[in-house]
Amino acid sequence: METTQQSTRILAIETSCDETAAAVIADGTKILSNVVASQIDLHARYGGVFPEVASRRHVEVIHAVVEEAMRQAHLGFDDLDCVAVTRGPGLVGSLLVGVNMAKGLAVSRNLPLLGVNHIEGHIYSLWLAEDAADITFPLVTLVVSGGHTDLYLMTGHGRYQLLGATLDDAAGEAFDKVGRLLGLPYPGGPSIDKAAEHGSPTTFRFPRPLLEKGLDADHDYDFSFSGLKTAVMRQAGQYHSTSAMPVADLAAGFQAAVVETLVEKTAAAAEAFGATAVHVAGGVSANRALRAAMAERLSVPVRVPPPALCTDNAAMIGAAAHFNFIRGRRDALDMDVTPNLQLI
Repeated sequence: METTQQSTRILAIETSCDETAAAVIADGTKILSNVVASQIDLHARYGGVFPEVASRRHVEVIHAVVEEAMRQAHLGFDDLDCVAVTRGPGLVGSLLVGVNMAKGLAVSRNLPLLGVNHIEGHIYSLWLAEDAADITFPLVTLVVSGGHTDLYLMTGHGRYQLLGATLDDAAGEAFDKVGRLLGLPYPGGPSIDKAAEHGSPTTFRFPRPLLEKGLDADHDYDFSFSGLKTAVMRQAGQYHSTSAMPVADLAAGFQAAVVETLVEKTAAAAEAFGATAVHVAGGVSANRALRAAMAERLSVPVRVPPPALCTDNAAMIGAAAHFNFIRGRRDALDMDVTPNLQLI
């Protein structure tokens, strides 16, 4: 693994969507604390994240979350080297809460400020796993979550090439939408994963858009899940109510289509670019069928984060911040949020 001997202790803050999180990370690989205040129950009534509600809850709990992260780390602010925070992509109101909190701490404690790309955070969640010392480049990383489905070639720390991305819905977004169609609880990912256990993935054969390599060479590593979602909607519409639907079979068929698409495109990229390993990160990386299929299909090691690091958290932001900090990156206090911030 490409490493450095420089030691850091970084307080990281993450408020890009509906999780209020703070963590203290040492040397980019050691979690001294990782506190997450979830809003899942709050947004379940809406079937998805309600932005204004999310930002208001961030304001209410951010101070307590940061204080608890510092308490669990057994450190004072004078022990820190930097304050890091997610500056995008994400919801504007939510991002502003975290960024303003980080700015206030940086000014009051005379600490450097570092803005981190949320996607880069997911990528660096793998550096917090037990086998991080075995990581070597180049890597192919699939970031698959509620808002993103991106495939990257990583040739070194901070060196990324975007190979492909979703052209419409992200995989996690599709899980949530199909979950609502099937009458399953929010969030849809875990609910569909659970329901699919009791269904057959072959009862319904749903489309795998853009999977056929060569169909459109410009989109070999891109994804599309909107048409798949529509196919499930049409099939589900044949039943007069959700209680009449074969929910388990519909969930299993939909999940099989998503998993096969993700796995085959990732495998093709790993082979084409000579990857030493494949990393899968983001909320959907917690999906059991995806983990099993990746491990079975790939001929190189497949790494996924521990379940607690799959969904949004501040530990991953701290890990990414370390590798930016030791390369000399710093941000000014007039740093703004960037809701559509691109990694590349």
